[in-house]
Amino acid sequence: MARIAVIGAGTGAMAAAARLAVAGHRVTVYERTETYGGAVRRFERGGFAFDTGPGLLTLPAVYRDLFLKTGKEPLEDRVELVQVDPAARHVFADGTAVVLPNASRAGVVTALDEALGAGAGERWGDFLVRAREAWDRTRRPLLEEPLWPNWDVLAGKEPYPAVANKRLLRTRRADTLSRIGAWELRDPRLAQLLDGYALAYGVDPATAPASAAVLPYMEHAFGTWYVRGGIRELARAVYERCLQRRVEFVFGAEVVRVLRKDDRAAGVELAGGTVAEADFVVGTGPWRLGSLVDGGPLYGERDVPAVPEGRCPGRAVVCLALRGAPEPGVPHRTVVHSSDGGAELERFRHGVLPEPPTVLVDRPDDPALRPDGGHESMVLTATVPSAAEYDWSAPGAADAVADRMVAAAERAVPGLRERVLWREVRTPLDTERETGATGGAVPPPALAAPGGVLHPANTTALPGLFSVGGWSHPGGGLPHAGMSGALVAGLIVEGPEFSGSR
Repeated sequence: MARIAVIGAGTGAMAAAARLAVAGHRVTVYERTETYGGAVRRFERGGFAFDTGPGLLTLPAVYRDLFLKTGKEPLEDRVELVQVDPAARHVFADGTAVVLPNASRAGVVTALDEALGAGAGERWGDFLVRAREAWDRTRRPLLEEPLWPNWDVLAGKEPYPAVANKRLLRTRRADTLSRIGAWELRDPRLAQLLDGYALAYGVDPATAPASAAVLPYMEHAFGTWYVRGGIRELARAVYERCLQRRVEFVFGAEVVRVLRKDDRAAGVELAGGTVAEADFVVGTGPWRLGSLVDGGPLYGERDVPAVPEGRCPGRAVVCLALRGAPEPGVPHRTVVHSSDGGAELERFRHGVLPEPPTVLVDRPDDPALRPDGGHESMVLTATVPSAAEYDWSAPGAADAVADRMVAAAERAVPGLRERVLWREVRTPLDTERETGATGGAVPPPALAAPGGVLHPANTTALPGLFSVGGWSHPGGGLPHAGMSGALVAGLIVEGPEFSGSR
């Protein structure tokens, strides 16, 4: 039985902790804040409750597997999973709107044809078929297996089978997401639909590899899911599973140094000088983890792709307490697309807020989130510059972006401003305080392709030290966090011979 110190109580870290405890190890989690969950948080006030992190879940199989492997009680016995249908309503810059059913190719094709014109649905459906090929080629090597220093599974090839596009004497193939929209979808609204999936993950469609087509495919193939009571309930369930497996949590404990002994990780030192010895240390994001370790870099130059935390986007979240019940049958999620289209991320990367931004409007029909049937809890989310790129502490900065987001949301919810009782605005500064991520940035998921997005491996140059969570392989998002935890646990339990999920 090994002693294992885990830095941070994010979802990926807790997933690793539960699996390691079941394998017979003694696991202690040191969390610098007073609660668990990382970015999966909840804000409560006056009978209203709001998810301030992810609002929906894709790939619930990742967490079903976690609960199956860590105990006899399945996930559905701990939380109520609800498949969201429709998947979303999309409101485009020209005022066109379309409601897309959940996990139904035929239904999506029909809806797009009716809203955007004959042929639009077929082009999107054909795109999803190609996106499935990219998913099949990348799922296991990119998401389910460790990322080794010599990772070159795809041999430098783009996994998305782009359609040949002939123009004059040239034959072109889309190598970015925005070019898929322009050359294959051939409708600015379909291009906005595609761009929206990338923007939601903080990925720039103009530079994202074509393999980012897997992002809409995951929603289409596996559906979108809501956890009754809010996604925070999923974090609670993972935390309680850790406690059942005798994982110890120490809150208010900031790790300031990773100890070394005989040139391997040997424990952690906490603020105040307390030392906790360990045989293995599971750390937070590699960029922060490197500052905790003395004696050289944790990764070789090849192992650290250029995805530093501070340069990635963050999230602005506006929690709206509303008077009046929602209209019957309102979609859980509405995406209000910006008129900026694919230029949205490029603008704020230069410190300029989009006007207006693309806004996700979440309206869960959940009595647990409102004081009574005469009120509604609504969450608006937009991708924005991180605090490393934009001064969110400036007077009025938070309210200015909130005003823009509410104005955008009102395109989909007429009369919204008149219903607002109060609002809570959260910026990347709140994310930084809660998660420690530089500038409150949010990690994108890993994407395979030349020039794609790869995060540092879960192993490091210091034996016994591992990295888990969204800033490590395989990247950001709730499903990816769960996969990260599974990979780290496998590497510790089985050693270097571990080859991924079976």
